[in-house]
Amino acid sequence: MNDTPPPAPAAEAGRTGSVAATAVDDAERQRRWRLVLGGAEDGTGVTLAGRDLDLDRTLDVVYGDDTRRAGRGGSAPGVARWLGDIRTYFPTSVVQVMQRDAINRLGLATLLAEPEMLEAAEPDVHLVGTLISLGRAIPGRSKDSARAVVRKVVEQLERKLAARTRATLTGALDRSAKVRRPRHSDIDWDRTIRANLHTYLPEHGTIVPERLVGYGRAGRSVKKDVILCIDQSGSMASSVVYASVFGAVLASMRSINTRLVVFDTNVVDLTEEIEDPVDVLFGVQLGGGTDINRAVAYCESQVTRPSETVVVLISDLYEGGIRGELLKRVASMKAAGVEFVTLLALSDDGAPAYDRGHAAALTELGAPAFACTPDLFPDVMAAAIERRPLPIPEP
Repeated sequence: MNDTPPPAPAAEAGRTGSVAATAVDDAERQRRWRLVLGGAEDGTGVTLAGRDLDLDRTLDVVYGDDTRRAGRGGSAPGVARWLGDIRTYFPTSVVQVMQRDAINRLGLATLLAEPEMLEAAEPDVHLVGTLISLGRAIPGRSKDSARAVVRKVVEQLERKLAARTRATLTGALDRSAKVRRPRHSDIDWDRTIRANLHTYLPEHGTIVPERLVGYGRAGRSVKKDVILCIDQSGSMASSVVYASVFGAVLASMRSINTRLVVFDTNVVDLTEEIEDPVDVLFGVQLGGGTDINRAVAYCESQVTRPSETVVVLISDLYEGGIRGELLKRVASMKAAGVEFVTLLALSDDGAPAYDRGHAAALTELGAPAFACTPDLFPDVMAAAIERRPLPIPEP
């Protein structure tokens, strides 16, 4: 006879609930695996229906195997409907990734020239990069739609980046105006200490300042010249978009003379269009070769006040020109007093591919080469203006 008492009702209910919860968890895991694996022969034994089936078909358009995917992106109306579907099922950040994957996997770049496709797409930096790479291939009937997409993204970026950029650089410009006899409250102690390290008295553990360096008062900042030199090879699309926006922001500041230069094997000065990034972007021709030496030679010819000039080269450094001459030009500009900064990318796309030998050579010349996110760019420019070490991110 079994003397073990039956489980109490509460315990039995708890155990039953736990089993049910485990069953629900298992079913949810199976469902998710079915969506991840896709296709009818996935091995999970799970049959999808309703919203899950629609979601699976939407994912299958881009991420299904080549056999299932063949012939599915054939018309702009069909792709436009798909773009509407993914916005129904996924948040904006995921939609942007899926759009990018669709363009790459399905060869949809040409369909972006269709008005209905553009109206359905979620505007982002990568979509703008694709549009400007299409350039003259965009038919006349779609040009207004394309400009509307580009302008929407540009305005979003300006709202996000402009205020902080102006505030950061205004402070840097004020501080860069040295005052020889500052009041006590205006002394820049960091600069003063560095300027007087040679007077350090070890026996007293102190510095005897021979020269005081002070912050500049408003309106006394020396005007700076900034030259943005942008590689317009196809891999630099996102960087071109961000650089165009930053160029417009810098051009809006009275204390900065900004010049915008783009290049491939030719060099084009877009300074006259700099106040409208949309015009700049539609003036860019992504793709083609690269002649960095020729572009830097042009920038060098535009320098009239070396000690007040910052040149920002934005390029992956895959040079088609003469490397030795490029390095000589950079060394000459540095020796004359130009602050030279090399950005391997100006985007949020992650670690870029770049010519490591070129980057190392420029770094040895005192023109450090590193990738920069848009959020870091104002700090990089502020450091360059103040002639202090750049805030180089960890690799």
